[in-house]
Amino acid sequence: MKNTSFQHLRTVLVQRFPELQKFDDMQVTPTDACKYQCSPDGSEALPKGIVVKTSDLEMRPLWGPRNKRKNPKSPMSLLAMAVGKKQKANVNEMIKKFPSDDFVIMLFHYDGIVDDWKDLEWSNRAIHLSAISQTKWWFAKRFLHPDVVSEYAYIFLWDEDLGVQNFDAGRYVSIIRNEGLHISQPALDPEKSEVHHEMTTREKGSTLHRRIERMSRSKKNCYRNSTDPPCTGWVEMMAPVFSKEAWRCVWYMIQNDLIHAWGLDMQLGYCAQGNRTQYIGIVDSEYVVHYGLPTLGGSENKTNSESSKQLSQDPVTLESNHIDIRTEVRKQSFNELETFKRRWRKAVEEDDCWVDPYNHH
Repeated sequence: MKNTSFQHLRTVLVQRFPELQKFDDMQVTPTDACKYQCSPDGSEALPKGIVVKTSDLEMRPLWGPRNKRKNPKSPMSLLAMAVGKKQKANVNEMIKKFPSDDFVIMLFHYDGIVDDWKDLEWSNRAIHLSAISQTKWWFAKRFLHPDVVSEYAYIFLWDEDLGVQNFDAGRYVSIIRNEGLHISQPALDPEKSEVHHEMTTREKGSTLHRRIERMSRSKKNCYRNSTDPPCTGWVEMMAPVFSKEAWRCVWYMIQNDLIHAWGLDMQLGYCAQGNRTQYIGIVDSEYVVHYGLPTLGGSENKTNSESSKQLSQDPVTLESNHIDIRTEVRKQSFNELETFKRRWRKAVEEDDCWVDPYNHH
């Protein structure tokens, strides 16, 4: 049996390493061939059949059979959100839009309050993580490793301040799967949302769009043949949705210390699994409202009933030390953006093997 396995391995190795063809059967022994096996770091002392490279977030019973899904052949997806108690009511409405048979729910509690969510019907099947004043990108880098979420077709990494009255998760997944989108987001209702970019604004009467053909808010003219952000090939970061293949790439791009992830959006095209103008898009038919609330690092007494206009005109000031938290967070975000840009440029300069697929020069 082992000899048969070796012969198969030898055939595979010769295909991958043509230079091995110059050796005869006596020269390439099982011991030699095993040197070419790619084992995960640290697993070399184990027989490969016992090595489990990935995991999942499914909770298992202490005894008895597992809970059976209604449609076990349909792959599940993951909804992960950074949440605080102040937005509990809105988060509840959001999660009710994601069917339990198709989605795993993971909540990142940035205020440290977990027990107060137990009264919600879905709370016991959700995974709760807690770390004070940390962003969803801090949590995602540490707890959504690609090998942990590889079982999930799509990863929804959303903010807590989204209105989902016109959103259906099942229809959304069906659209992005049929359209082959690896990176996407629901369009924003321009009449009710805090909108910063034309690209993510809903186009009425459309199922989805992959580009804009007008002047962007950054004053760049966008045309039908435009191939770069902000005209095409990117999404914003309040409600991104990644295929598991795209997420494996994006996760590596997230910097451990740059917790606001500014600058990541315009580079997402490198993780689109191909042409960013084709595999990144905005879904118009399943759209959301972005309230733009200053939740994490923001007000302790504002709720989602207040308009984003009021919030932008009334920054929160801590009376104890007179620090405008929103301003400080924004400064930090801008600093992180510049740091990320510098790191990207440095990485490009130092990597002699990397070829930029979007370098038009």
